[in-house]
Amino acid sequence: MKAVGYRETGSIDRADALIDFDTDRPTPKGHDLLIKVQAVSVNPVDTKIRQKRAPAGAAPDILGWDAVGIVEAVGETVETFSPGDTVWYAGAINRPGTNAEFHLVDERIVGAAPKSIPAKAAAAMPLTTLTAFEMLFDRLRVHDAVPGGTNTLLVIGGAGGVGSITIQLARALTELTVIATASRPETQDWVQELGAHHVINHAEPFGAQLGALGIESVDFIYSTSHSQLYASQAGEVMTPQGRFGLIDDPETFDIAPFKPKSISLHWEFMYTRSLFGTGDMNRQSEILNQVAGLIDDGKIRSTATDTLGTINAANLMKAHAILESGKAKGKLVLEGF
Repeated sequence: MKAVGYRETGSIDRADALIDFDTDRPTPKGHDLLIKVQAVSVNPVDTKIRQKRAPAGAAPDILGWDAVGIVEAVGETVETFSPGDTVWYAGAINRPGTNAEFHLVDERIVGAAPKSIPAKAAAAMPLTTLTAFEMLFDRLRVHDAVPGGTNTLLVIGGAGGVGSITIQLARALTELTVIATASRPETQDWVQELGAHHVINHAEPFGAQLGALGIESVDFIYSTSHSQLYASQAGEVMTPQGRFGLIDDPETFDIAPFKPKSISLHWEFMYTRSLFGTGDMNRQSEILNQVAGLIDDGKIRSTATDTLGTINAANLMKAHAILESGKAKGKLVLEGF
């Protein structure tokens, strides 16, 4: 089968940063589904692993964890899917990725794909959807109100892949007032299109901007990028006993500003459930099925913004470069081989 991978870590501007190659088609066992991949998207985790994690063996490592595809075959203990089913998922970080014609994935982290949108639109969403949903409802517990709070959510980096679906989920499933940050006119327009009640600029102090909106404090903050830059401001603008969540990997993060208000800190890593085989691993299947229903009911839209062509090394390198520029809006997708 065709696949795209990398042989050594490094920058994306090398001609061989990603390569096309052929490898054996895998065989499903146990809870595994063998998926014939239709479309994939690219996420920051792809670029981080390519830069830092050297392949374990002689063969190239395959990146990519978002996919939509058709079940080709199933392992002996699979109960939820059958050959011919169309599914979507974000995979597991400790297994080969989705940038291949065929891919193995555990059924417990797979959902039935939405029926109302094409594969390339759906492929944009599983990883960011799980990251957003788990943070909002499993980590920050936004349905559990902060005493004396303002029922507000601030999404830092609202125009990125995670921010784009976080805004939509919060609007569709909660009564929160959603404030998103964006610094450019095109990204400010984007987060408003997705449903943000208010938009502020993360390059300027939060307090004055929130005050101008008549918002005294925010109960929940979801930080998707450069979180270390916002800890001090969070301590100033958050409601006492509020909850702060982050998903990025700052080298340092000063939590001292959180102590006076007893602000709790929550780190979301979408791969935790699959990596450790947690007792609630099938929660991801439930989330994906629920969000597929929201999409088919017209309550959530795809966050795909650009299709970069077929799944090959050249197009994936373009996608990695765009993500590493820090100027991506929504999600980048590729379709077919």
